[in-house]
Amino acid sequence: MTHSITKKTAKFRLPKHASPYIFALYMATIMAFLMSLVITLAEFGRGPHYMTNVMNAYQVAMPAAFVCILVVRPIVIRLVGLTVRGH
Repeated sequence: MTHSITKKTAKFRLPKHASPYIFALYMATIMAFLMSLVITLAEFGRGPHYMTNVMNAYQVAMPAAFVCILVVRPIVIRLVGLTVRGH
């Protein structure tokens, strides 16, 4: 069963030129969620509405993180190129 799911998933791939956007989407999704967890905990503590507060923060953080990553990514690539030999 797992093999057939993997086989189906492997067939669908986005074109290479979509890579920066997919990278930004995955990075924003993960980082915004982690930061929402940490900041909500630091600001309000862990109470009965902790996850509700986290998800409310995430609704704002995720789109903002996505746009920020799209803007900052070229700058970071340039900085890495300037600071890492052979890059």
